[in-house]
Amino acid sequence: MSGFQEVVGHYIDGSLLAEASAPSQPVYNPATGQKIRQVLMAGESEVELAVQSSQQAFADWSATPPIQRARVLFRFLELMNQHKEALARLITEEHGKVYADALGEVARGIDIIEFACGAPHLLKGDYTEQVSRSIDNWTVRQALGVVVGVTPFNFPCMVPCWMFPIALAAGNTFILKPSERNPSSALFMANLLTQAGLPKGVFTVLQGNKETVEQLIDHPLVKAVSFVGSTPIAQAIYERGARQGKRVQALGGAKNHLVVMPDANLELTVDALMGAAYGSAGERCMAISVAVLVGDIADKVIPLLKSKVETLVIDNGMKPEAEMGPVISAEAQQRIQGYIDVGVSEGATLLVDGRNHVVAGHETGFFVGGTLFDHVQPQMRIYQEEIFGPVLVCVRVKDLAEALALINQHAFANGVACFTSDGHVAREFARQVEVGMVGINVPIPVPMAWHGFGGWKQSLYGDMHAYGSEGFRFYTKQKSVMQRWPENIEKGADFSMPTAK
Repeated sequence: MSGFQEVVGHYIDGSLLAEASAPSQPVYNPATGQKIRQVLMAGESEVELAVQSSQQAFADWSATPPIQRARVLFRFLELMNQHKEALARLITEEHGKVYADALGEVARGIDIIEFACGAPHLLKGDYTEQVSRSIDNWTVRQALGVVVGVTPFNFPCMVPCWMFPIALAAGNTFILKPSERNPSSALFMANLLTQAGLPKGVFTVLQGNKETVEQLIDHPLVKAVSFVGSTPIAQAIYERGARQGKRVQALGGAKNHLVVMPDANLELTVDALMGAAYGSAGERCMAISVAVLVGDIADKVIPLLKSKVETLVIDNGMKPEAEMGPVISAEAQQRIQGYIDVGVSEGATLLVDGRNHVVAGHETGFFVGGTLFDHVQPQMRIYQEEIFGPVLVCVRVKDLAEALALINQHAFANGVACFTSDGHVAREFARQVEVGMVGINVPIPVPMAWHGFGGWKQSLYGDMHAYGSEGFRFYTKQKSVMQRWPENIEKGADFSMPTAK
């Protein structure tokens, strides 16, 4: 896919817009550290053009019967299945994650497209006959208008698919602002949507930066914004949109814990920790970054973990043997290594040091080795803050009650897991833990397409989770209609509150 596009531009009104003179920034292959493309930054004129195109397309698209909108999405679904390998290669090239992981990301995005094809059923309203004499009442759900999605670098296919298939199925027009670090996947999907028969202006890709996002939020024709990224930005976007009365769904950061009870299956638990902590180089909002080791299980888990982290296969993500690839950028590499420095200075025990990791043949790549800390204390920054890299910290506690108290006191509450063989422990953990997504012997409990994704506390700003039925609620507004006909209306003004008679 190295020749996909040298200049990555915008997709507006069904056409690629790539003015070579526009401001741009480089896109890198993280495995090599080499610049492979230039991505254009949208200014005020591109934002206005994108919004006006979307607004113009909204009237016809929202009036299109839901079954016809679903048929376009079904054709898009077929095309995504046909081209999933090419899209996965593009993701690995710009993100760095191993190819098998990129294929998995595309598959989860496809799941949500398939779910969105059920829009005709999911958009049905309610009807009550004779709520009062000769009066019927029903509700309908109607599209909002122009909506915006701002998505992160770590899932350039899956996270946009949390948003736009459902938004389009509900009758909205959608503007996607992907990460400028790996922007090409968005254009890949835009092209497939056009091939599927989506009308011009219904789906737009606008490349850009912080200023682009702010201009989109502030535009009076934009009705809703969905965001996934870090907590400080999620909070800022939520506040900016809410001040203007817009619907906002802003998913933030995480510090996901995995509790290991003394009766957990040791081998399965260690394997789960390895995959969940170091998969995608830890650049997942659902990555496990804290192992909470209960009682004497710590002395059994730690040696096994240390051995496996030391033998982790780190390489270019396109190599079949690679278990972990690079991180996204040189800045991310430096930031993560800085957190390892902090952990050492705070007094945590560094068992495996991933700093200054070099991959033969990829000496200029953005690699960080798998890192493992033990004896981490709750007041330490490496426990409190989101590192977003291949760093697993281990905290030792005496029992389940202490584990729950530790988790429930944390500011982030995105995902959590508990590994145990005790059904009562599992039940009480799931019931008492104050986190949005819970796994029992499942390390990364990302809900399936028909359930919905979202955390609690500082991991989510807004009232509704992503995708699932929550997604359809977010991208529609309810209207209630009461009806009666003149021959059933009694003469004379009635000044009392209407009631069922």
